Amino acid sequence: MKAYPLKFKTIFKPRIWGGQRLREVFGKDIPVGEKIGESWELADLPEDKSIIVNGELAGKTLAAAVEQYPEQITGDRNFSLPFPLLIKFLDAEDVLSVQVHPDPETCRRMGKGDPKTECWYILSAAPGAVLYKGLKKGVTRDAFASAAQAGTAADLLEKVPVEPGQCHFLPAGTAHSIGAGIIVAEVQTPSDTTYRVFDWNRVDQTGKGRELHIEEALESIHFDVSGLDLPVTTMGRLVQSRHFTIDKGHQAKSCEVLLSPSKMKTLIIISGCGVVKGEASDSVEFRAGDCLLIPATYEGAAFFQADSEYLTVTL
Repeated sequence: MKAYPLKFKTIFKPRIWGGQRLREVFGKDIPVGEKIGESWELADLPEDKSIIVNGELAGKTLAAAVEQYPEQITGDRNFSLPFPLLIKFLDAEDVLSVQVHPDPETCRRMGKGDPKTECWYILSAAPGAVLYKGLKKGVTRDAFASAAQAGTAADLLEKVPVEPGQCHFLPAGTAHSIGAGIIVAEVQTPSDTTYRVFDWNRVDQTGKGRELHIEEALESIHFDVSGLDLPVTTMGRLVQSRHFTIDKGHQAKSCEVLLSPSKMKTLIIISGCGVVKGEASDSVEFRAGDCLLIPATYEGAAFFQADSEYLTVTL
């Protein structure tokens, strides 16, 4: 295989808190009239696997391509699947549930679930929009359990005003919620395990509320960490963790960035457009809202045709 940038078919996820703004912001071809909360851009979960849409690997899943060409794509002939990233865009037209994701130790202790650490890059935020991010200092397990039963758990979380361009890192075990009016790019470990504590008393079309998982949440939350301890970054190296690294880049119109053979990387295009060209492969166009996986052995350059911002994710 001649390495080339891989693009994927988007997987849309209806959510009770979602909307239609991913069409407005990125031109996503989302189903008209549906509340689409998430567009999964790169995924390798049992029920949701990204399918390549360009080049000679078109029609294959990401996992199948990596299994067939591990060294060319990842740089490691012994690369272990599943692919260790899940990348998505979220449209929180309404507030998300108060929730938590477990860490590996909690999953082992409970004998279920998959661990999830994540980060949110704020793409847009309505005036006054907030995140609920981590516990207020001094909140105990007993206090949170009582609040969860009373439907007041959100009152015990730090309420953080947000602005576009911020990156919020949330390690596993952090109680959180995304407030209404926010669109984010989310990078996370490959898990869809979510334990809901409070869902703002919402009901579906049948009058039924979503399932809560208070006992599992209490087992998962790190009560020794306050929301005030969690970092917020805006420039350069946004995240440095054992799971993934994220760097923010900006290029003016007519600039180019060389893509020499090195680490496999994923580019999340936040704004602008351009084309990636290599001597041994066809050019690949990109625009805001695209996610490109650049194989470790690829050699070429990204040419920016407009003022552009992007995130580079490496393992």
